[in-house]
Amino acid sequence: MTTPTSPAPSGPDPANGMILAPRPWVPLGLIAIGVALLLLQRVWSWIPIAAAVVGLLGLVLLLQTLLLRLQFSGDALLVWSRSTLLRRFPYSEWIGWTLFWGPLPVLFYFRERRSPHLLPVLFDANALRQQLELHLSGLP
Repeated sequence: MTTPTSPAPSGPDPANGMILAPRPWVPLGLIAIGVALLLLQRVWSWIPIAAAVVGLLGLVLLLQTLLLRLQFSGDALLVWSRSTLLRRFPYSEWIGWTLFWGPLPVLFYFRERRSPHLLPVLFDANALRQQLELHLSGLP
């Protein structure tokens, strides 16, 4: 007699919690800063290197915007890459959270008992704030 097994997760399922919509504004902003830095190359000779680094970071974050999804389930924040669950952050382990730079949030910081995390805001910042307040309203 065999026992049924539960199927492996096939990706974020909206029935299991809110999935944040991707927003490419932070990566596109970094790419724009990289391009703008090139206008200063007559002033400083090292500017093309700085522009390349900033632009490359913007491209990597743009790729992450396309591939990653955050899902707020009933008991944890889930990080998905397409159909693969990369990481699970149970709310019971969280100590605190904050979104940096108020009207234009670009960084999301949260602290678990074991480690801190700092992430670029690659998702709808308003929905992120609403979900954090909904699931973690008792935290400082």
